[in-house]
Amino acid sequence: MQFGLSESQQILKDTARKFFAGECPIAAVRKAMETDTAFDPDLWSKLAGQGFTGIIIPEEYGGMGLGKVELILLMEEAGYALLPGPLFSTVALAAPVIDALGTSAQKRKYLGPIAAGEARSTVALIEANGSWDPARIQLSAAADRLTGTKLFVTDAAIAGFMLVAARNGVFVVEANAPGLRIQPMKGMDLTRKIYSVEFKNTPAEKLGGPGDLARALDVATAALAAEMTGGMQRVLETTVAYAKTRKQFGKPIGIFQAVQHLCADMYLETESSRSAAYYASWALEENAPDAISAVSVAKMYASDAGRTVGNRGIQVHGGMGFTWENDLHLYYRRAKASETMLGDAAFHRERIAKTMIDGAAVGSTKEQERAEVAIGK
Repeated sequence: MQFGLSESQQILKDTARKFFAGECPIAAVRKAMETDTAFDPDLWSKLAGQGFTGIIIPEEYGGMGLGKVELILLMEEAGYALLPGPLFSTVALAAPVIDALGTSAQKRKYLGPIAAGEARSTVALIEANGSWDPARIQLSAAADRLTGTKLFVTDAAIAGFMLVAARNGVFVVEANAPGLRIQPMKGMDLTRKIYSVEFKNTPAEKLGGPGDLARALDVATAALAAEMTGGMQRVLETTVAYAKTRKQFGKPIGIFQAVQHLCADMYLETESSRSAAYYASWALEENAPDAISAVSVAKMYASDAGRTVGNRGIQVHGGMGFTWENDLHLYYRRAKASETMLGDAAFHRERIAKTMIDGAAVGSTKEQERAEVAIGK
């Protein structure tokens, strides 16, 4: 049984790490987050030049045609760099939905420009009820026209088109469509802007191919868990480096047992989150019978772990961890925002429990035991 990355996967991960370090240092992140959209067109063009915008888009539509594991590796490094802008909403969220639900003509129309870096997109899912469950969507289209409101839509202001989830399908709405109103919302993560989107008899095109929206969202959920893991890794490394250099009573604070225990906890949370995210991506790629529960385990764990690692990191840093000049709080903001995005830990614990009860995604006694451990039984 092979638990490590393949040579090509490791090269992709290393390439992404070097690219983000050179093109998206923390100074560039801070500069982007001070804008209204946290979007840097030049950085987006460079991402496209690396092929990152088309990483999981099939080759026939202009993408690289790589798998979900490769997407996970890219998003982990994006999280490590605290990458601002619409890479997640476009590549990890919108592209899988189009690929799952679009016709061949629609995939060619929408995925091609995404892969080339010529288009950006997002998915409008959540409504006033606050649920990430597609089954609880209330908005409905009539005669390919939408009327209603979506909330917490990431990167809506810079999307050339957005995908709108309705009770009777998923619809494409162009950015210049009549009756479309986009308003900024206050969010904790300053590097990923969120918006409310109002539709008033807005024309829309229904994605007409057969497919499963929930399964497409699972791809995005696993990618988000990986992105959160990348952020945890950066917080861990920053905290350990600080503990080695910060002195009290003439000695580095890293020699004190209490600080060592905090760092050990952070390491455990980070590595466990990484393992869960990697397995979820493999399960999705291989259509494993436990793929649904594997995704929920990954997001559930990352939601709790991201907050815990952030708390521990700030605790080790002390008062300076809260200051605006310290980068740690930027990662903590991203972790807190991502904690609820696509379902928080409670949402995914309930999802795991449901799959256990109906047997929908629990393929064996061993998987059921693992799910029971994940929800704290």
